[in-house]
Amino acid sequence: TWSPRVPNHKIRRLYQQDARGIQDDDLINEVGFALLARCESFLEANQAVRGRVSCPVCGGLVPHDAKKEERLLCGACGWTLPWEEYFSTIHGKQLSGAAPVIKLFLRYIKNFPSACSYQDRMLLIDQLIHGYHWHQKFGATRPVAVNLIDGRLADVIDFLDELHNSENHAPGLKDNHDEWIKNSHYARSWLNKAE
Repeated sequence: TWSPRVPNHKIRRLYQQDARGIQDDDLINEVGFALLARCESFLEANQAVRGRVSCPVCGGLVPHDAKKEERLLCGACGWTLPWEEYFSTIHGKQLSGAAPVIKLFLRYIKNFPSACSYQDRMLLIDQLIHGYHWHQKFGATRPVAVNLIDGRLADVIDFLDELHNSENHAPGLKDNHDEWIKNSHYARSWLNKAE
């Protein structure tokens, strides 16, 4: 079972309260740790696709060749499952991405739990959800938020555009938003050419 993408209504409420100057520690922790759990699921799924499944029983690593007919077997506890069945839990769930996405998620996992202030936690969330998949040839191509926030790609892009309608956000969020706007225009044009 993978951690689900975070419902956008929770993120919207967090940003609306932030714009009003309301610091809701319960809500920021709920959103922040839900994003963290999703990042961890993403990383575990990517590791599995690359040949190393984490055993759901004991946590041991189960190496494999990702062959359809292959059977996973944990040498430590005996857990077993066909690779095809395991892979079906990942496929179509927005749980894959390239190295720059993995680095972004690892940075968030490392920094969010130790962030002391509300403002630091808000900035980390904002930087994470406004991050981009990067392609060496095309630059910013796809927001990582589609891996983190529930919804279709176009809906997630529109949702992120709406988050910064107020000028009253915490310091640093405006810079993230300006970078998002620049990248989202570029990504939209890239996506239109790719279709």
